[in-house]
Amino acid sequence: MANNETEQPIVRTHALTKQVNTGDQQLTILQNIDLNIHMGEAVAIIGASGSGKSTLLGLLAGLDLPTSGKVHLDEVDIFALDEDQRAALRGKILGFVFQSFQLLPALTALENVMLPLELMSVGNAEATARRLLDRVGLALRLHHHPKQLSGGEQQRVAIARAFATAPKLLLADEPTGNLDSATGIQIIELMFELNREHGTTLVLVTHDEALSKRCSRQLRMADGRLMQ
Repeated sequence: MANNETEQPIVRTHALTKQVNTGDQQLTILQNIDLNIHMGEAVAIIGASGSGKSTLLGLLAGLDLPTSGKVHLDEVDIFALDEDQRAALRGKILGFVFQSFQLLPALTALENVMLPLELMSVGNAEATARRLLDRVGLALRLHHHPKQLSGGEQQRVAIARAFATAPKLLLADEPTGNLDSATGIQIIELMFELNREHGTTLVLVTHDEALSKRCSRQLRMADGRLMQ
């Protein structure tokens, strides 16, 4: 694990704040988040529902815009980029695993994993996707569509897709939230194994204390703030 504080963090936020207007009221969802995450770390963001965890993850990915503050990914100020440039940066350095799997229903497992590779014009997309699906135990399910797969199998496809582009940074939002506990344990083991194999930096949003303890660092959120 990288712990050299002189290295530039792969994730750096400064005074990150998100507010939304609800009728005549302004609601503060995140307030002045200062955060550094270094290459190779596995960081859990924990806290009660509504504490701002998923909003923070969306801002780190540039999927949402802050009211104020900055996010640097791999030393790039992502909110100085336009939407297309942010999407291109995500394609290069980010992988995602969501609670709701986010697979495209019209595509097979193989096609879902090939998609990010094809979008980046990576050669050997099919061979890479087959290798990853074999690695996550789905070599016999390549041509099944999401509706033909169990929840655990769908999340395995999502994990294979997340690692397909060899991302520097993996963001996972409640990755076991829609799975039974036994399947959830298998998925977490798989995710941490792949994370070690690929040397990826992991940022994991969870309300599961046992899962958070698998990470090298835990950051607790409450009422939109990071608790020190």
